[in-house]
Amino acid sequence: MSISRALISVYDKTGLDQLARGLYEHGVEILSTGGTAKFIANLDIPVVEVSDFTGFPELFEGRVKTLHPKIHGGLLHRRDKEEHVQQAEDNEILPIDLVVVNLYPFEQTVAKEGVTREEAIEQIDIGGPSMLRSAAKNHDAVTVVVDPGDYEGILEEMDKHEGNTTLKTRERLAIKVFQRTSEYDGAIAGYLSGAQETKSSFSISLPLAQELRYGENPHQKASLYGNFGDYFKQLQGKGLSYTNVIDIVAAGELILEFRRPAVAILKHTNPCGVGLDDDDLRQAWEKAFETDRQAPFGGVIVCNRPLDIGLARVISEIFTDVIIAPDFETDARALLQKKKNLRLIQMAEEFSETLDDPIIASTAGGVLVMDHDKTALGLDGIEERVVTNRPPTADEIEAMRFGWRVVKHVKSNAIVFSAKDRTLGIGAGQMSRVDSSRLAVWKAEQAGLDLKGSVVASDAMYPFPDGLVSAIEAGATAAIQPGGSIRDEEVIAAADEHDAAMVFTGHRHFLH
Repeated sequence: MSISRALISVYDKTGLDQLARGLYEHGVEILSTGGTAKFIANLDIPVVEVSDFTGFPELFEGRVKTLHPKIHGGLLHRRDKEEHVQQAEDNEILPIDLVVVNLYPFEQTVAKEGVTREEAIEQIDIGGPSMLRSAAKNHDAVTVVVDPGDYEGILEEMDKHEGNTTLKTRERLAIKVFQRTSEYDGAIAGYLSGAQETKSSFSISLPLAQELRYGENPHQKASLYGNFGDYFKQLQGKGLSYTNVIDIVAAGELILEFRRPAVAILKHTNPCGVGLDDDDLRQAWEKAFETDRQAPFGGVIVCNRPLDIGLARVISEIFTDVIIAPDFETDARALLQKKKNLRLIQMAEEFSETLDDPIIASTAGGVLVMDHDKTALGLDGIEERVVTNRPPTADEIEAMRFGWRVVKHVKSNAIVFSAKDRTLGIGAGQMSRVDSSRLAVWKAEQAGLDLKGSVVASDAMYPFPDGLVSAIEAGATAAIQPGGSIRDEEVIAAADEHDAAMVFTGHRHFLH
C-alpha cells in the first residue's frame, strides 16, 4: 500500500522544498501546521492545516496543535487488525502514513549565553516528540523521518516501491527517532537538573559514528559513537582502532596547552617528548625527538601548526602510527601519503570546546562522570607561590610553566625534567614517585641529555624529601609541585639545603 497522507511539521526546513514536491508528485496529501504549512503553500503545493483536518483549533499560543485523536489515532491504529480499522472508520480517523518532524532547537537555545529559563522552557517540544513516538511505534505501517538527511532516500524508495518504503527502512528510521527523542529528553533533564543543582540521574544517547578496527586488542570488538569526526578528520590511512581514538584525543589535549609552535610525541597516551620553538616546527620536533628516540616508533606525532614539507621529510623516515595537525601543506601531504597505512588526522580548532564537556568512563554497573582537568598555573603568579629561600630565575620560571603543562598529561605517578622549551626526561605511571624520577633520569641518560640546570615537575606532592633530593642530585635546580604533604616543611628544608628553588601550585594533576 502506498503512502497516501503525510504530516509535516518541522523547525529546520532544510530540504523541505524537495521533499514536498516529491510527495506531491506521488499524489500524497500533505497535512501541516503554522510556518511549515505556509512554507509548503508558498511552493504552490496543496496543504491541509491540521486544525482543519481535526476540526479543532490551535490553542495556547500553539502549545496544543497536534495532540488530538485524529492525529495519533491516524498514526497508531494497526492496519492489519480489523477491530482497529473499524474503530478508525467509526470515529472518522483517517490513516497517516508518513510523519516528518524535527524538533524545537532546545539544545541550541540553552547553549546560548544568557538564555533565560523561560526561553528554554518554550523550546521544549511536546507535540513533535509525541508524533514521532506514535509513528515510530507503528513503523510496520508508518514511515517516520526526524532527519532532513533522510528526505532524498525516502523519495528514492517511493520511486522504487510503488509509492511506499520498505519495512527495513521504516525500522531503521524508527530506531533513529527513539535515539533522537531520548537524546532530546536527556538534554532537557540535564538542563533542568543543572538549574536545580541536582544530579539525580545521567543519560546520554549518541549515534554510531563507525565500527572500529578492534578494541585495545585485536580480539576485542569496539565501536565509536558521537561526532568524533567533527573534531578529528581522517585524511588517509588504515581504519581507527579503540586505542587510536584514545591516543588522538590525548595528543590533541596536550598540544592545546601551547601557543608557540609545538610538536609532541606520544605513546599509549603518555608524552615521550615535547618541544617548542619560536617559528620552526622542525626545530620543535628535534627538541621533542631528542627526549626519546625509541618511543616514537609506532607512536603518535602531533603539532599545533600546519605540517610543512621540512617536518614531513624528517618524520616520514620513522615508522609512525598517527600524525595529527591542524592542516597539512600540499607537498607535505603528498609525501606522507606514500605511506598508505599511515593515518593522517586533521584536528579542528573547535576541538578545544570539548574540554567543557564531561569525561565519561564506564564502570561496573554504570558510568563515572567528571569535569576535565582545565586548571593550570597562570602565566602570572608563580612568584607568589615560591616556598623556598631562593626564588626561581626567569629561565627557571619559564621552564616551570612548560614542565607543569606537560606533566599534567603524563600518567601518575608523573615526573618531568625540562628546560624552558623542551622535555629532557619523563617518568610515567610508576608505583613510587622516586621510581618515576629514576626512570626520567635514566631516559635522559639514554638520550644523552644533561639534566644540569633543569626544572623538575611533579604531578602530585613529594611525600618525602627523597624524591626531590634525587631530582636535585640528577641536576635539577628548581622544582614545581602541588605541595600538601604533612612533610612539606621537610621537603622545603631539603630544597633550601641544596639551594634549589621550589613552587607549590596548590593543585595536583593525577591522570589515571
